[in-house]
Amino acid sequence: MDSMSGQVLSVTSKASYFFENLHATSWPLIILDVFIVTVLFYWAYIFLRETRAMRILYGLFFLLALMLIGRLMNLVLLNWILQYIMAMLVVAIPIVFQPELRNALERLGRTRFIKDFGRGTQLNVVNEVLAAVDILSKQKIGALIVFQRKTGLREYIERGAELDAVVSAELLLSIFFPRSPLHDGAVIISGSKIVAASVTLPVSDFEASSKMGTRHRAGLGITENSDAVSVIVSEETGNVSLAADGAIERRIGSDRLENRLRSLLRSGK
Repeated sequence: MDSMSGQVLSVTSKASYFFENLHATSWPLIILDVFIVTVLFYWAYIFLRETRAMRILYGLFFLLALMLIGRLMNLVLLNWILQYIMAMLVVAIPIVFQPELRNALERLGRTRFIKDFGRGTQLNVVNEVLAAVDILSKQKIGALIVFQRKTGLREYIERGAELDAVVSAELLLSIFFPRSPLHDGAVIISGSKIVAASVTLPVSDFEASSKMGTRHRAGLGITENSDAVSVIVSEETGNVSLAADGAIERRIGSDRLENRLRSLLRSGK
């Protein structure tokens, strides 16, 4: 009981110290402080939501909550176990997430505070995709093109061949050309870039999708697991389909496809 009281007093004294310093700081500096911290947390969230680290971060929060409960209630065995677990995690996390940490530092070095995926760029991306889809449809070349929206697709991007190429009809056609080594799988577009090709996607488990081919089931499946939008070209018929929000529209016309794509990508920014 005395130990618990000590823990509470320690937390209270730290909180008092914080608020005393807060009162001694001018309001402009407080606003600047809060703004910088908010930006840092937002940037960390934007980065982590696109990686497998987000799920592990939830686990860390759970362990921290357990540790807080153990300290406040003086649970000796739990505290002893968590102490060694956290010590191991401090060493393991930088090793396990070395690629993610490296990417984070690279992104920080090239961060732009104004996102370059404006309306003009979006229109150009859609135009390039529509031009490629029109040719693929006429030549009955199978294709699966996925647009990333708010939900990150990093776990799927890592399964394919990662690219960093500006979207163009010519590049899409070369990727899906039957003899291309990257034609089998999906292309993922994020912003104005093709970020991956030959990507393996989860297939839909929806009962009605059992009558579809693998390409259509994958195009539908990614929209069931995220807010992505996918365009599918049938290799057998050349028909074009559009999948979004767990639903698929088959045999969609070019005008309808253009309007739907522009609407979905604009609303998902």
